[in-house]
Amino acid sequence: RYQGGNLAQVQHVVLILSGKGGVGKSTLTTELALALRHAGKKVGILDVDLCGPSIPRMLSVGKPEVHQCDSGWVPVYTDAQKSLALMSIGFLLEDPDEAVVWRGPKKTALIGQFVSDVAWGELDVLLVDTPPGTSDEHLAVLENLKKQHKVDGAILITTPQAVSTGDVRREITFCKKTGLRILGIVENMSGFVCPHCSVSTPICMDTHTPSVLEYSACCKQVSS
Repeated sequence: RYQGGNLAQVQHVVLILSGKGGVGKSTLTTELALALRHAGKKVGILDVDLCGPSIPRMLSVGKPEVHQCDSGWVPVYTDAQKSLALMSIGFLLEDPDEAVVWRGPKKTALIGQFVSDVAWGELDVLLVDTPPGTSDEHLAVLENLKKQHKVDGAILITTPQAVSTGDVRREITFCKKTGLRILGIVENMSGFVCPHCSVSTPICMDTHTPSVLEYSACCKQVSS
């Protein structure tokens, strides 16, 4: 951990990434946060998907007011114990259906504020939910985080379709170029488990679709 700043009391920072939209990044971020909280950890979620903030709806927190304190913005807490803290542009929009039509510099500026000006306090893990792709938002969050804190790594999300796994390859390349350690890859929506007999049926039946396991060697090479 680095000295000073609003991330000084944060133990670990993990990014949730995917080159493809709609693969379940926000869902996995939410499930991981709830699992960590269930294990007795204090968790924060920073939602930097500025054009499609899903975390407020995922955790049913509505639109609470974001208050200021001496250290900056106070995150939104989901419980009285303050074991799960959130920050999202969804809390700052007057209308939840309002489109965020911003160019790169304005996005970069807000992400810089989110990283430096949110008073997280003591956290075991800060999860960063990112938009799809490898562009301005990702570079901005990485550059701003590295000024204040060591980034422990990233979890990549994909689905079994070839169009999704192809984009994950690009995300692996992004991690390699930015020196970001890959902690693991989650293949989401890979099968349907019958609630009656518990048999798992693959959703994507194309036998030529590359398996997520094919990326394990590449990830080890990037993370070594």
